[in-house]
Amino acid sequence: MNPQPAPEKEREQLRLEGWTLHEFASLPSTNPIAGALPPWHAVRADIQTGGRGRTGRAWVSDAGGLWISATIPVPGPRHKWSVLPLAAGWAMVESLHRLGVTGLRLRWPNDVLLGRRKLAGLLVEQFRPETAVVGIGLNVFNRPHGMDPALDGHTVTLSELVPMQDRSLRDVASLVLRSLRTVQEILAMDGFPEIAQRINQQWDNERHVELTLNNQSGPIRGYFRSIDEEGRLAFTAADGTSQILDATQVALLRELD
Repeated sequence: MNPQPAPEKEREQLRLEGWTLHEFASLPSTNPIAGALPPWHAVRADIQTGGRGRTGRAWVSDAGGLWISATIPVPGPRHKWSVLPLAAGWAMVESLHRLGVTGLRLRWPNDVLLGRRKLAGLLVEQFRPETAVVGIGLNVFNRPHGMDPALDGHTVTLSELVPMQDRSLRDVASLVLRSLRTVQEILAMDGFPEIAQRINQQWDNERHVELTLNNQSGPIRGYFRSIDEEGRLAFTAADGTSQILDATQVALLRELD
């Protein structure tokens, strides 16, 4: 996957919470642009015309949302950083807590929800050795169901949850970037076990789910238990058998209740 040049001129560049933030009016996707930049640079666009989530699913990226990608250093063995999507999800929840949002939960491996409604999603990609791009889509002031009526009742925005009259997208970006930097430092120094317990507190454990695995023809049903210290899903099938699954093994996780 090769980084692509920006299709339009950068609108503004500024320093923010130890990061250099590059802002654009519109981009197909912020991730490839960030992938061409050094660590501690981030790219934000007012809209994305080709936003996408895990497994290439389209992500509605209309005006008023926070569409941002952050490039962070990931030195050392690659397996050490395989938990980055989980850690970044926890960083998202922590930053939203600072805004006064409560009741959030994580859906393995990379969604932030309130109840059954999606507030944010993450997509982590690697374009160059020892750097990773954390792409974040967060509903803030936007109306996803206005762009796609099928999303009505399935999404929620930050402005629906807490007063945002005195907050800007740049304010929210600042909080998110600060949390991402903290998580990178924890992973680099102490590894994932340091935050695995805190992350597990955000999972809605014991939830009935249906999994579609990449190496099986049909879905299997059972219960999500937790994540382990390597970021894998602990799953108990309906027949009582237990499995430990890596995110790369799971094509789709669907909640049943």
